[in-house]
Amino acid sequence: MKKGIHFNLKYFLFSVLLFIVEVVIAVYLSHYQFIRAYLGDVIVVMLIYSLVLTFFDIYHKGRLILGIFIFSVAVEVAQYFHIADRLGFQQGSIPHIVIGNSFSWWDMVCYGVGCVILYGLYQAFKYNKQSS
Repeated sequence: MKKGIHFNLKYFLFSVLLFIVEVVIAVYLSHYQFIRAYLGDVIVVMLIYSLVLTFFDIYHKGRLILGIFIFSVAVEVAQYFHIADRLGFQQGSIPHIVIGNSFSWWDMVCYGVGCVILYGLYQAFKYNKQSS
């Protein structure tokens, strides 16, 4: 199979499912603090992973997961410096919501947990494919 840019329907559908879960959490489950604050952050790294794999055939999935963790931490650090406000995005606008504006060490822990889960799933599926 050719590496590079392509479209993977399986990862696309999984991305859509994860996006819907994130929207449901944000809109309907926001009063459940644990789900909103922690589970959403664990899921978002999985959403990024599946979105990347929708369009790119990445051989080194472990490196991709590490890159997603670094990207997530970078966004969180940018939140510490209120980058959305500094860029002039209006509060409540889509860019402001996507970037966020409240720094939390716990968010980075959740990103790490999400990446560890991803890596575990990747290893399990890789092992399954090799043994069949």
